[in-house]
Amino acid sequence: MNHEQIVQRFERFLKTRSLKLTAQRRKIFDRAFGTHEHFSAETLYGWLKDEPGENVSRATVYRTLALLLDGGFVEALDAGRGELVYEHVLGHAHHDHMVCLECGKIEEFHDERIEELQLEACKKKGFQLVSHDLRLRGYCRGCAKKRGTRSASAT
Repeated sequence: MNHEQIVQRFERFLKTRSLKLTAQRRKIFDRAFGTHEHFSAETLYGWLKDEPGENVSRATVYRTLALLLDGGFVEALDAGRGELVYEHVLGHAHHDHMVCLECGKIEEFHDERIEELQLEACKKKGFQLVSHDLRLRGYCRGCAKKRGTRSASAT
């Protein structure tokens, strides 16, 4: 799915809420989909504030992120830093996250064995899976080294 198709899908979603794709919403949408980083609402607001053109209010950023989340265009991740971080998900393969409790670094990963085990567990319980996410919390290699502990991958 290319960027313009995703924009059209967002526009259709907004119409179901009797909303329009305003210039500010489009600017927020484009910036959110223009990065491969995980970002907080405040980070997104800062990026937009630094860009030339029409200003976007902090409230509009938060409201638009809520719409993007409700419509399944972005997902939120509680990285344990006191604020949610977001990432766009349309057009990207499913993945899980490792979150460093020290520096906040987020590593994405995918392991087919884990996916199969989750499906197997659902099947055993008669659970109809709709979606899932997996977050591993711990210390990245650099922070584990500073702490004097070994990461699981180092053993």
